[in-house]
Amino acid sequence: MRSKDFLTIRGFTSEELRRCLTLAAEVKRCPHRFGTALEGKTLALIFEKPSLRTRVSFDVGIQQLGGYSVCLLPSEIQLGTRESIADVGRTLERMVQAIMIRTFGHDVAEQLAAAARIPVINGLTEFSHPCQALADYLTLFEHRGRLDGLKLAYVGDGNNVANSLIFAGARFGVNVAVASPPGYEPREDVVTWARDAGTHAGCTCEVTNDPFEAVHDADAVYTDVWASMGQEAEAASRSAIFRPYQVNARLMESAKADALFMHCLPAHRGDEVTDETLESYASVVFDQAENRLHAQKAVMLLLMQ
Repeated sequence: MRSKDFLTIRGFTSEELRRCLTLAAEVKRCPHRFGTALEGKTLALIFEKPSLRTRVSFDVGIQQLGGYSVCLLPSEIQLGTRESIADVGRTLERMVQAIMIRTFGHDVAEQLAAAARIPVINGLTEFSHPCQALADYLTLFEHRGRLDGLKLAYVGDGNNVANSLIFAGARFGVNVAVASPPGYEPREDVVTWARDAGTHAGCTCEVTNDPFEAVHDADAVYTDVWASMGQEAEAASRSAIFRPYQVNARLMESAKADALFMHCLPAHRGDEVTDETLESYASVVFDQAENRLHAQKAVMLLLMQ
């Protein structure tokens, strides 16, 4: 990897990201080959937001590579209040070989990366979820045998997951179409960047308020929760606004006949997706969940070796 930190997908070239996916697939296929690759190395896990998949995949992943992890919860570290972000980074760099942080503001991850002279991996911020996007495109590649020229439709809030899918689509040559309610579209600078980058990869990034338009002829249909962590107070209002954007059998009919259904989980069945769709033959959500482990092992290998 060109950079010491893994904060956003757009910070890496297409070649670097394809190398990462290739390595992730190799790690998944032959895990024992990498059992001592990070022997004696330690990963610090900073969690300001709870998680199932991020916690388990990084914790298990570093151990399967021969290393160790230490988990730091909000009550223990109080990042930015009990101790400054910079001081935390400068302390950890003397004790561990990399830091994974799952937090709210993206600026927190950036400040930590600026202070620490060891790799900082973004496990999720309100702007970006790069590890999830890597796992998603690894899953898409596994089921379709290619990425170039595919169409991925994202239906829902233009959030951190949407941003990372857009960034990765532009790097991997995937056409991304996003359908969000008015006022909830992805940030304009995200879309502008993807369109500029996509011209080199021969792909497009389209944004619409019509979910059927976005899903038309898609190879995969992706959605996420309507209210993310920290937006609980908006849950009721968002439910009414996003109801027409539910991914159900009728919407899936607009996609290709063999289209995949994708979700980063956890899912709110009956809200952004029906139980019927989530449990259908098209659903690959648990493949995505598993691939968090393999994709993140590849990131750690590339950054920590």
